[in-house]
Parts: sequence; C-alpha cells; structure tokens
Amino acid sequence: MSRGQLWIWWLVVGVAATAGQYVLPVGSITGSILYDVIGAVSVVAIVLGLRVHRPARPAMWRWFAAGQTSFVLGDVTWVIYENVLDLSPYPSLADVFYLASYPMFVVALLLLVRQRSSRLGDLIDGAIVATALALVFWIFVLRPVAADSGQTLVEHVVTIAYPVADVLLLALLARLFTSGGARTASVHLLVLGTTLMLAADTAFSLIPLYSEASTHPTDPIFLLSYVLWGVAALHPSMAAAPAPGRVPAEVGRGRLLLFGFCSLLAPALLLVPNIGADRVGRWSVAIGAAALIVLVIARMSGFVFEVRRQSAALTRTTMNDALTGLASRRRFEVALADALDGGRPQMLLLGLNGFKNVNDELGRPIGDRVLGLLAGRVRAVAPEPSVVARLGGDEFAVLLADAGDDEAGTIASKLVTSLSAPVAVGGHELYVGVAIGLAGGSGITPVELMRQAESAMYAAKQTGEPVRRWTPALDERAGEFVRLGAEIRTGLDNEQFRVVYQPIVELPSGRVAAVEALVRWEHPTRGLVSPIAFIPVAERNGLIVELGEWILRTACHKLAGWRVTLGERAPDRVSVNVSARQLARPHFAATVAAALSGSGLPASCLAIEVTETAVFEGGQAVIALHELRALGVRIALDDFGTGHSSLGLLQTVPVDILKVDKSFVDNVTEAGRHTVIAEALLQVSSGLGLSAVAEGVETAEQAAALHRLGYRLLQGYHYGRPVAEPDFELTAAITTSGEPVSA
Repeated sequence: MSRGQLWIWWLVVGVAATAGQYVLPVGSITGSILYDVIGAVSVVAIVLGLRVHRPARPAMWRWFAAGQTSFVLGDVTWVIYENVLDLSPYPSLADVFYLASYPMFVVALLLLVRQRSSRLGDLIDGAIVATALALVFWIFVLRPVAADSGQTLVEHVVTIAYPVADVLLLALLARLFTSGGARTASVHLLVLGTTLMLAADTAFSLIPLYSEASTHPTDPIFLLSYVLWGVAALHPSMAAAPAPGRVPAEVGRGRLLLFGFCSLLAPALLLVPNIGADRVGRWSVAIGAAALIVLVIARMSGFVFEVRRQSAALTRTTMNDALTGLASRRRFEVALADALDGGRPQMLLLGLNGFKNVNDELGRPIGDRVLGLLAGRVRAVAPEPSVVARLGGDEFAVLLADAGDDEAGTIASKLVTSLSAPVAVGGHELYVGVAIGLAGGSGITPVELMRQAESAMYAAKQTGEPVRRWTPALDERAGEFVRLGAEIRTGLDNEQFRVVYQPIVELPSGRVAAVEALVRWEHPTRGLVSPIAFIPVAERNGLIVELGEWILRTACHKLAGWRVTLGERAPDRVSVNVSARQLARPHFAATVAAALSGSGLPASCLAIEVTETAVFEGGQAVIALHELRALGVRIALDDFGTGHSSLGLLQTVPVDILKVDKSFVDNVTEAGRHTVIAEALLQVSSGLGLSAVAEGVETAEQAAALHRLGYRLLQGYHYGRPVAEPDFELTAAITTSGEPVSA
C-alpha cells in the first residue's frame, strides 16, 4: 500500500466499522469495545500521518491527537463504569476526560485559524457568524440545559460546561468558514470532522431535553468525526503550506447575504413561540441583536476604509512611475496645467536613442536597470523644484515651472552630457544617446505644449542634434511631411515612381561591371521630386517598406531582362539600397528571396546596400544581413568611412563591398589627408578581401588619381548619370599615359 493511499483505506475501514458499530445491539459490550477501538485507531491514524507526511507545523495535529486521546479515555472510562462496575455516575471521571479534550481541540483550532488570514475584517466576519449561531445555541440549547441541570453545584457546572465548550468550537468554526484563501483537502476534512463532533455533541444535549429517545443515533456521528480526523491526517495535503487568506476586502453577494441573514436572525427569533413572551428570551434577543448590529456596522466601516485605502493606493500608483520612482505621465500633466495657470513654464522632453536594442539584445531586466540609472541622472541634473517624469517607454520629461529659455537650454546641455556617459549594467558598458525637445510659453494648453516639445524632440532625432527648441517652422515642416506622406501613398498607387540605374565602371577596361538602382518620383504637379525630400518622409511613415520592395522587384526583373537581351554585355550585378526600417522586419530575407525567385535572377547578381547607421545598433538588422548572405546575396556597406563605428562594423556585419564615400573622393587629386584616407580605406578593403567602390567620381582627374591609388571600381557622373536605360556601349578607358578618356 502506498503512503498516498493510506487515507483511502482508513476512510473505507472507518466508515465500515462505524456502520457495524451502529447495527450492533444498543448497550452491547461488543458495540462499546468497537466504539472505543475506532476512537483509538483514529489517534493512531493522526500520529501515523504526522510521521509519514511530516508537516512543517505539526503542533496543531498533536493537539488534535491529544484531544482525541482524552476523548477516547473518556469513552473507555464510561465503558468500564457501565459494563464492568455496572454504574452510571454523573458527573464521573469520564466527564473529566471529555471536558479535558475541549481545551485541546480549541488550541488545535486556534493554531489552524492562525495559519489563515489574520486581518481584522476576517475576524469581524467570524464574530458576526459566531454571535448569530451562539444566540441560537443559547436560546435552544445552553439556556434549556442550564435550566434542566442537576441540583448540586458540580452537576450544574458540568452540565453547563459541555454547551459552553461547544460555543467556543462554534466560534472557531465560524472563523474558519469566513476566512479567505483556498483550503486543502486535509483542512476541509478536519473542519468537517469538527463540525460533525459539534453536531453530535449538540444532539446529545438536546435529545434528552426535548424527548425520551435514546442518544444512540449520535454515536455514528461521533465516530465519523473521529474517522475524518484520521483521514485528514493521512491525506497527503496535510503537509501542504497553508494558503493565505484574501488580501483585498471583497463585498460579494455571498457576504452581503450572510450579513443580512445574521442581522435578521435575532428579530426572527422573537416569532418563535414562548421566546418573545419570556423576559430572559427577550433580553437575550435584544443583546444578541445589538451585538450583531455593532459588528455589521464595524464590518461595513472596514469595507469603506478598505475602499478608500485602495483608492489612495491607486492614486499613488497612477501618479508615480513604478519602475523609476519618477512622476507618472498623469502627475506631469496635472503639474503642467498648474504651471501654465501661474506662469511661463519650460518643458524638456527627452527621448533615448537606441534604447530598444538594449531590450532586444540584453533583455528587458537589463533595460529596466538602465532606465532606472538614467532616471537617477535626470533627477540629479534637474533643479528643485522641477517635476521629473517618465512619460512612458524611453521618454522622460522635466518641467521647469518658471524659467527662461536660456536656463532651460543650460539644463538641457547638462542633461545631454550626463546621459551620454556610459552606463555600466550587468557587466556591460552601454552608450545611450538622447535627443531633447524644448518648448515653453504661456496662454496655451498643456496638450499643445507637450505636442510642441514632442515635435522638437523628433526634429532633433531626425537631424542628429542633441537639443532642439520648438519653432513655428517645425509645425510647417511637420505639415509638409504629412502632405508629402499622403502624396507618396498616392504616387505608389498611381505608379508615379521610376527606377533609374547608375553605372559602376571597372578599370582599366571601362566595362560597366554593375549598376546601382535608384528611385525617382515624377510628381504630376511638383515635377521631379528629389529623393532627399521624399525618402525621409517615407522612412518616417513606414511607406519606405512598400516602396523599397517595389524597387527591389523592379531592379531584379530589369537585370534579369538585360542578361537575356545583352548576354555578356549585361552588368554582373545590380545594387539596391535598403533602409533600416526594411532590415528591421523579421522576414526581410524572405522578401528578397521571393523577388529573386519571381525574376529568375541568381542571388549572386544582387547586392544589398546598407548604410552604417542602419546596422550600427545591431539587432534584427544584422540578423537580416546574415540571412541574406546565406542566400548568396552580396552585401555592400554604403558611405563607408563617414561613421565612427566603421571598422567595428566590419567585425560583426557580413560585408562584401565597401563603397567609399564621396567626401573622400572630392579632394583626392590634392596631396593631403583625403588622399591618405582614401588609400587607407582601399588597403583595409584589400586586406579583408573586400571589393572597394569609389563613389562620386565627377572628373577624369579624380578617376586617374583613384586608379593610381589602386581603385578598380568607380561610380559617379563622370561615367554616367542615373537613367532608366544606361548605354552599356559607353565605356571609359585608361590611356597608356594614365589619363582616363571617355569613349
């Protein structure tokens, strides 16, 4: 038999033995012995449960076992009196054992109650139920028993002691039933056993009082309480930690019905015959009703207090940011409204740059610690009595209730310096940039001032400035952005965009080795719109993703067509520029694969051009490039040399082609640092086995100088402007004297 099944076996055997004892003749020695055996085995079951399951708090079970032992000793003593000595004394030594068991049961129940919720509200709930039941118990049990008790003082005391002990058990049971929290099966069995014992005890007192019937029907109820205590101790759940009670106060339908029933119980007793006519009965009901009313009022007051406490806690929660301890957005808005009523406040809105990648790459716990540290820096720089808030995500705000533009600008500069310092978290040294938008004034709404600060912050992010103050021009620019964004949508739908191709020439042969696909917008009213004007707008509103996919598909189909019609004269590859927003999409590599498959173009004939900025922050962008490399697509790093992280990127980003920025080509014909840098970049690419393409070649002199340095791939207006159909017969050659000529 497994330990987990002991309780089942004892339940079956105990119930069967109880049934057997009940059917035996009343007063038979066999029935009496079986009664005592069941009680004694119940004690053994409790002790066995303690040894098998070893609960963390065994004291309660030991007190139950002691109380049950005392009860069994009383049963044994009475059997000896009745069947051996042929006596029926009252009171007797058996009553001593019986009454001694009640304090032990009370201690055990107190220990059980102590494991439950100990809130004042739960105590009052138990008191309400206990008072109502005690009133009924007094009217129908305790008072009649006291009136009918024996003549001697000892008889009177012993007779009263039993129902008084039952009232104590009743109060503790009421406390258990009204406590919150989930109960284990063992606790349910324990409470049920105690309830049965209380019911049997009450019936044992009432039957002789109101009838001449035998008390034998109470025997199986007593025995079942013994059995259930043993089952509760043997059940595996007896070792489980006690579940806590309810934390919040709940005014549910069940509780309201319970309080209503208990409150109406006292006056309802007056309708019972002989109680209302009896002076003691009336006083008993009056006192009980008064006690119940006071307890119910106290409980309802507790509910009101709890609601107010929770409301205050909720207010504190909404007014403070849980992560950083700064003011919340709601509190900041209230403070801003007050400041606008009394002066000319200045608002600084801080947006962190690149913080999303901290969460993506290092996890949210590290990101939360970074936010906490940066929040401390903002609080340290902000002067008293300014309001510092976290508006959400990676945005902070500082409210200066009454300050000038210069003071706000000075504080903004200090914040930039403080937040730009590295953050050491979890063994990582992180650099998080910041863009700050400034706005201030009077006579405007809080919403408008916050909008102005937000507009300035986004403008700072777009231009790379650390601080930007709002001006009306920003709104004009924003309005133009909105209008242009809507027109881009229309342009995509009406096929207003065109793809043009600029040659990339191979020296000294002059052959067009590749082309770069570029987009142009032929607007019906604006004319030819420069990519410098519409690409940032498309980036901001997300249309760059749709536009970029269209360019990719168009370029792949175009080169595939040239390969069919031109044969060997067709370029080896086409380069397509890809934005950071495209790379950030998880399935970008699948989009490229679909474009290649749809056009029939080999993956080796496609090069994806990305800027250093697009991949500097790592994350999904670098993952996408590795996925593209796995497809066989070549990766070109555009504008190489202009970013502070260029050399570091070559260690993390899969690169095949370096496109040297035009700024290093412009002055390559003159001796100086530009020539040295251009040569160094070529050496870096050659040492890493990469191809180098010099961009922005506009003159034959630049081409010759680059050729002398060792460059073999050149791109620029000297070899052709971007057009829809380049002339691949047009070549540039190097003469024997080293001077380039146009063919």
